Amino acid sequence: MFDSSDITQLRAIDTLKAVIGNRTAVYTLLFIQAGGSGYANQIAKTFGVPLNSVQRQLAKLEDNEILTSRMIGNARIFEFNRRNSTARNLSQFLQAELDDFPQELVRRYFSQRQKPRRAGKVIEYVSEELRQ
Repeated sequence: MFDSSDITQLRAIDTLKAVIGNRTAVYTLLFIQAGGSGYANQIAKTFGVPLNSVQRQLAKLEDNEILTSRMIGNARIFEFNRRNSTARNLSQFLQAELDDFPQELVRRYFSQRQKPRRAGKVIEYVSEELRQ
């Protein structure tokens, strides 16, 4: 879960907020840049922001052809639109910003499991002790 004291201490977040427009958009774009893709529920849970705020940002970014999406199971997965030169430039800019973030924060908030687990998937355990 997101600890607001971690990431809000970064001056870069406020600077990006001034450039991009709002904190939810910053979190959304950085998350997708770092992981290559992401889905709304995953982003909302990671940063403790309302799901509908993330969904609105994703829809706005997709409407403006910055992001593209595809369905994987019941999840809509978003990624940067590589056909749009503005999206490519934004992606490079965000990567440069992520490179300047403390690596511990990048690992904690931006490097997570990217694909939702398939519903009903059996989880195999490594040892018998874990089954009990």
